[in-house]
Amino acid sequence: MALAFCIACTPGEAMAGRSCEAPKPPTAQTIEKGMNLAGQTLKALEAEHTKNGTTVVVLARAGQDLSRYGLRYSHLGFAYRTSTAAPGAQWLVAHKLNTCGTAEGSLYRQGLGEFFLDDLFRYEAAWSVPAREVQDRLHALLLDNARTAALHTKPYSMVSYVWGQTYQQSNQWAIETLAAAMEGNIRNRQQAQAWLQFKGYEPTTLNIGPLTRLGARLTAANVAFDDHPNDKRFSDRIDSVTVDSVFAWLPKAGLGAPPVTLRL
Repeated sequence: MALAFCIACTPGEAMAGRSCEAPKPPTAQTIEKGMNLAGQTLKALEAEHTKNGTTVVVLARAGQDLSRYGLRYSHLGFAYRTSTAAPGAQWLVAHKLNTCGTAEGSLYRQGLGEFFLDDLFRYEAAWSVPAREVQDRLHALLLDNARTAALHTKPYSMVSYVWGQTYQQSNQWAIETLAAAMEGNIRNRQQAQAWLQFKGYEPTTLNIGPLTRLGARLTAANVAFDDHPNDKRFSDRIDSVTVDSVFAWLPKAGLGAPPVTLRL
């Protein structure tokens, strides 16, 4: 599926949830597997829609190996049906991507094929079905470009501080946007983060030592640590938003179901 359109696009190759190395040309096998995963995901989402009227899910992919941090998935977005009832409606994914080689991110709407047609570490999809009220509010927001982009911050760090506003990584944009969908009075990221704290969201604490931090900061434009509180940063505790932490939080907060997994 082709890119539907993009909000606040920047030039260059967009990436999130996978390493920003020199891109490898896709092979026939990776294209086939990516499209197969997309097709099976589409079939499962349409079955979920037919059975339960589902119009939005929190959808994740495994773009890189994060097992050393105890994490399974690297990147999430909102997969939503373009119409709540029309037969043959599309499923699109609204998500944030980092422009490779830069410290900026943009928002995109992509088809499932493009979402999974990537250099995936593992051909696996996972999604959480939000509670009905959450779906309804998210769906209305996602159909509105201005509301979808309202809390987007262009400066990007893949390990941005969960309660900071200097940078914003992909998964952080998603849950802050969910907060804005649920609470109509939210006008900025600080208010969205206050709502997330009220709802009990807990980030993943990554143990990243000083040599790793220094190397990452010197060699990667999309990694910064200066937004983290000194007491945490200098004790190697980097609190950031991860897919796994979001999947753990949604059922606990009564906002969504435990994740469903689809593997090739």
